[in-house]
Amino acid sequence: MSEQEHEHHENHVTMVDGLYKEWFLDYASYVILERAVPAIYDGLKPVQRRILHALKEMDDGRFNKVANVIGSTMQYHPHGDASINEAIVNIGQKDLLLDCQGNWGDIRTGDSAAAPRYIETRLSKFALDVVFNEDTTEWQVSYDGRKREPVNFPVKFPLLLAQGAEGIAVGLSTKVMPHNFCELIEASIKYLRKETFEIFPDFLTGGLVDVKEYNDGKRGGRIRVRAKIEIVDKKTLRVTEIPFGSTTTDLIDSILKANEKGKIKIKKVTDNTAKHVEIFIELQPNISPSVTVDALYAFSDCEMSISPNTCVIIKDKPHFIGVTEALKYSTDLTVKLLQRELEINLQELEDKWHFSSLEKIFIEHKIYRDIEEEETWQGVITAIDKGLEPHKKLLMREVTTEDIERLTEIKIKRISKFDKKKADELIKGLEDAMEETKKNLKSLTKYAIKYFEDLLKKYGKGRERKTEIAIFDTVEIKQVAANNEKLYVNRVEGFIGFGKDLKKEELVSECSDIDDIIAFMKDGTMKVVRNAEKIFVGKDIIHVAVWKKSDERTTYNCVFRWKIRHQLCKTV
Repeated sequence: MSEQEHEHHENHVTMVDGLYKEWFLDYASYVILERAVPAIYDGLKPVQRRILHALKEMDDGRFNKVANVIGSTMQYHPHGDASINEAIVNIGQKDLLLDCQGNWGDIRTGDSAAAPRYIETRLSKFALDVVFNEDTTEWQVSYDGRKREPVNFPVKFPLLLAQGAEGIAVGLSTKVMPHNFCELIEASIKYLRKETFEIFPDFLTGGLVDVKEYNDGKRGGRIRVRAKIEIVDKKTLRVTEIPFGSTTTDLIDSILKANEKGKIKIKKVTDNTAKHVEIFIELQPNISPSVTVDALYAFSDCEMSISPNTCVIIKDKPHFIGVTEALKYSTDLTVKLLQRELEINLQELEDKWHFSSLEKIFIEHKIYRDIEEEETWQGVITAIDKGLEPHKKLLMREVTTEDIERLTEIKIKRISKFDKKKADELIKGLEDAMEETKKNLKSLTKYAIKYFEDLLKKYGKGRERKTEIAIFDTVEIKQVAANNEKLYVNRVEGFIGFGKDLKKEELVSECSDIDDIIAFMKDGTMKVVRNAEKIFVGKDIIHVAVWKKSDERTTYNCVFRWKIRHQLCKTV
């Protein structure tokens, strides 16, 4: 390095904290926009969008190996095959956009899917109907500049709310609950009719959900989900549906842990899950089934709390909205897309009508004979244009050079077999179709409602609500907790509890580790404390017991004696 270069190198200083600030912001923006958070426009994350695009490019009606789909997606997605495979399985398990073949795992049991080389998939008919449209899609260049990919899909359905979404970005996260397919369509119809509507979560795993604190899916809201538990007899319970976010394996583990801790008292848990969830819970003798059900909700994953957070990308920025706003946005977008499709269709019909009319005039009036003696291409074009001149007033738009060139491409065989009646019928059919399209454009809302009604009729069967909406009674944990400990007391020293240090002392009664304990001392003081292994309440204890707040049969009476002292004041 020369002396001049060395001096320049020493003078050029880059601050590390500045680099980290810029790099961190770039990374954070990338994770939020390109990985973790779905777009409001089509409800998809970039990897999901690229998977669907790759499947559409491959689509020939037959199933494709998932390994091949992963390879095709990597042409558009700058990440590895593992993340793509995980995203494909996730989409397939939601049973909406993909037809799946092979072992795709089980969301109820937590079983993973088979390797990508063993399972196959293709786009569902629903996806082909509502997700794709070449003419209304905005395109961009892929990350390496070799391919094109959609910026967003023109989805004519609230896909985000139907599938749900979950992702962790930098500084924010999203957790959109899945909703019922049929109810979303019905809500869109009500919105278009200017009627009020409400939408609530629905899960493929079934179960029960309490939505009184749902808060429209916004931040700060909460839902509670429960398993469905049936009382078979006095000794047996059966779980038939599990809560969203859990699996049969996790559920059984949480029950066994609660039993080990003494929160509940059960003898055995048997998992018979196959086509349907079926978990049998055998109780210990003299244990109430109804109390055990409440204890399962209180101490195991049979009840879980979920905090929704509807965060979506709108105009390249994350926004926190409610599910009602998301549905309205999707419905409005669907109306715009339907309008665009109608306009494109009308243009295509007008083009077909225009050329069909030109063709009829060209053949019926034998204009093709005018070009027989022309020796130049320009002469041919001019002759045809001159022959069409008297009939141009019958057309909807001007005749272009391209139109005339298309006329010259008509084969002699077609001219010789020309049928005026069939040509008139074709033109009349196009005119009727144009009239119908214009009518739909004028009454766009009515047309959109009909679109949603047809969608519901075509795909709604078998997609009825699976999760029952209910209001859960608050389980009093202290009332359902099993007596898993023994309460001891050292009356002289003033210690109570269930720890090892007190097991040689006086036994009071059975208790739970979450009970409250009441104690009275000889000096007249009284305390209520939370049970613990060892706790000091005061010396010379004369009475100690488990404190039951709602026990109406036990009454404690305290007598207070006040000492009044008189003080004589002398006035000086």
